[in-house]
Amino acid sequence: MVSLRVTPNAGRDCLDGIEQRDDGTAVLRLRVSAVPDKGKANAAVLALLAKSLSISKSSLTLVSGELSRFKTVHVVGDIDILVSRLSTLG
Repeated sequence: MVSLRVTPNAGRDCLDGIEQRDDGTAVLRLRVSAVPDKGKANAAVLALLAKSLSISKSSLTLVSGELSRFKTVHVVGDIDILVSRLSTLG
């Protein structure tokens, strides 16, 4: 599972790195240019994350946060490889 903080309707699609929250949790910050309307931003988030991790979009499932900036995504794949790729993103 990957925790995200998403900024929709941004100027460009990009990863902003890992952010430590006040409660001690870490989230991966993302910006997407898609508007938060009818799932467009969520689709853009999954596409950006898949591209950044070099995996298929079908390997990602939005678990929670469909209508929130804070999202949880389930990622299917080799855990060691995914952790390595995530650590290079931050």
